[in-house]
Amino acid sequence: MIAIGLIKEGKIPEDNRVALTPEQCKWVQENHKDVKIIVQSSKTRCFSDNEYRKAGIEVAESVSKCDILLGIKEVPVNDLIENKTYLFFSHTRKKQPHNQKLLHAILEKKNSLIDYECLEHEDGQRIIGFGFFAGVVGAHNGIMAYGNKTGLFKLQRVYKQSNLRELIHTYFGLKLPNIKVAVTGSGRVSSGVLEVMNLLGIIEVEPNEFLEKRFSYPVYVHLKGQDLYKHHKTGLYNRDHFHAYPQEYVCNFLPYTKTADVLLNGIYWEEHIPRLFSKSDVQANDFSIKVIADITDDQNGSVPINLGDQPIEDPVYGVDKTTLQKTTAYQSNTVDVMAVGNLPNELPKDASRYFGEQLIKYVLDDLLKDGSDIITRATIVEEGKLTKHFEYLNEYAAG
Repeated sequence: MIAIGLIKEGKIPEDNRVALTPEQCKWVQENHKDVKIIVQSSKTRCFSDNEYRKAGIEVAESVSKCDILLGIKEVPVNDLIENKTYLFFSHTRKKQPHNQKLLHAILEKKNSLIDYECLEHEDGQRIIGFGFFAGVVGAHNGIMAYGNKTGLFKLQRVYKQSNLRELIHTYFGLKLPNIKVAVTGSGRVSSGVLEVMNLLGIIEVEPNEFLEKRFSYPVYVHLKGQDLYKHHKTGLYNRDHFHAYPQEYVCNFLPYTKTADVLLNGIYWEEHIPRLFSKSDVQANDFSIKVIADITDDQNGSVPINLGDQPIEDPVYGVDKTTLQKTTAYQSNTVDVMAVGNLPNELPKDASRYFGEQLIKYVLDDLLKDGSDIITRATIVEEGKLTKHFEYLNEYAAG
């Protein structure tokens, strides 16, 4: 018998999502007779302890008897149980400083760590994640912030709706002004953004039209990697080459800063990838963007005026165009930035159902049969040792 535990989220602020819903747990136990699921009691999870009990799932204060532990966010160091296999988003693969102690502790406690972010199909496509719902919530919040800034319309908050269907009902009858929205990215995040664009009746136009024309209705342009970057010598874009040598590319986004009203940023970013614009560009008189929803949320990343996270309840801050300092949102001389690290928490039940479906469909069988290439590639630590693929984290993990 393999015991799988759904752990209580310990990171502050607490995350209310879960890897498997009550009905999904029930399905797993009915279809895998050698699996028992135990749910660690939690008062903040989007599905209550009682909902799991009604589905026939054991709820307990401790999951220390389980073999495999499923979480969402980083597990606090003091909560780690020795000699367990963990699955969660560790945010360590890029050597994030704030999680250095976590990876060090995982090694010390002889744990195994399988990172959801590293679970990929053979072609490199991510298998599971919350990106679609981050895109939905981020796009909504970005358009909402523009309405708040201009006073031209009002959108309700996502987290006050019980699910995505209820959120969609709030769009009925809403007429938007003739705004121009730039959307960046090509993954799950951008899929969620485009869903909201369509639901709000914002029309897609080509890049040249977006830059050159005025419209009598709201429009958006969707900019993917090939639209945003070009090699500094050849002027061409090759996806594989770009990700191997991003420092050899330049970004083409600057013209859009002079025509767009809103930027919904879903582009992947890491240290050597060119930023969409510079801080000094924001200070220019022709910088027309009034609101930025930085959905991928890298502080000082692709959006250099991302000055840090805000909580769900207060997601937007202003950046003074003269001083570039954080200030109150919705002032005349600010670019207003929406930057929240846990956007899917505003639609936690929908996001958890989707996540669990992908986990069951593409990961669970491999996990239960003691591994596969997919599991191996996503395993950062195995029984207290960094795996070969992640040996580059040696110095980082050693502290």
